[in-house]
Amino acid sequence: MKLGISSCLLGDMCRYNGGHAKDDFIYDVLSHHFELVPYCPEAAVFGTPREAIRIIEEDGIQKVVTTKNRDDVTQVLQDICNLQAKKIAVDRLCGFILKSASPTCGLERVKVYDKHNTSGHKRGIGLFATQIRKRYPYLPLEEEGRLQDAWLRENFIMQVFAYAHIHDFLDTNPTIRDLVSFHTSYKYLIYAKSHVSYKNLGNIVANQEKKPLQTLLEEYKEEFLKAISLKGSIKKTYNVLLHLFGYFKKLVSKEEKEEILGSMEEFKSGILPLIVVIKIINLYAKKFDISYLEEQKFLNPYPKELALRSNLKAYK
Repeated sequence: MKLGISSCLLGDMCRYNGGHAKDDFIYDVLSHHFELVPYCPEAAVFGTPREAIRIIEEDGIQKVVTTKNRDDVTQVLQDICNLQAKKIAVDRLCGFILKSASPTCGLERVKVYDKHNTSGHKRGIGLFATQIRKRYPYLPLEEEGRLQDAWLRENFIMQVFAYAHIHDFLDTNPTIRDLVSFHTSYKYLIYAKSHVSYKNLGNIVANQEKKPLQTLLEEYKEEFLKAISLKGSIKKTYNVLLHLFGYFKKLVSKEEKEEILGSMEEFKSGILPLIVVIKIINLYAKKFDISYLEEQKFLNPYPKELALRSNLKAYK
């Protein structure tokens, strides 16, 4: 799987001052699970080092200028951002991590200065980030700074793997039976995101209107990508855990039942990380050979080595 990365976050010396902004999580952790593809619109057209740029707003119109000479470089940057945004489809990326605060890559709260180029307010979006959102509305996007938040990090990585999986699945020219199997494996992951999405996807797969398979697959893809872009919560996750427990609650002893439910309550109260409860459910799924549970992506949405569910703050 390929993940797009703002080049400076990989340690590339491509910033305006010839430096970098290497991110340890990206470089040391994600590099073991993804092929990291670097992008830097600014370095592509201006080289490194270069004069810094910023977004200014004059008469309601935003443009990008160099900080020293105030040269208007909006169009040349728009052109390269367009070109690099198109490359994302060619590279078949399953997500993108952007450099925060950048006039090109910033996803939110980028400084926009007044026409005198003095005071700035954090209310802008980078040119490249804007192009990515426009062309790929459901591509998983985050900034390196926001990924310091355990909740955002877990949601992002889960979304990336699901995004890659749906595209790989559709590339296999699936049958309706294949779609049912795919949907079944994601039922509880979707349920943990949105009950509405869970219902909508179920209705699509049921295909009461007897739509052609290709139409069905397109509708499913659209709704699936919407669903995985949503953030999970402790409450929704707890409800899913109760549903999963229902598959073997009659097979365990009274003492085991109390222990399992107690662990779920401790997760809900923020005492235990989710991974503890997940391990318990996986254990009983294997013990009682409940293949339906073993196939659920909710239980194993990404490599365990990422250890994202070990953090108490991964759920809110």
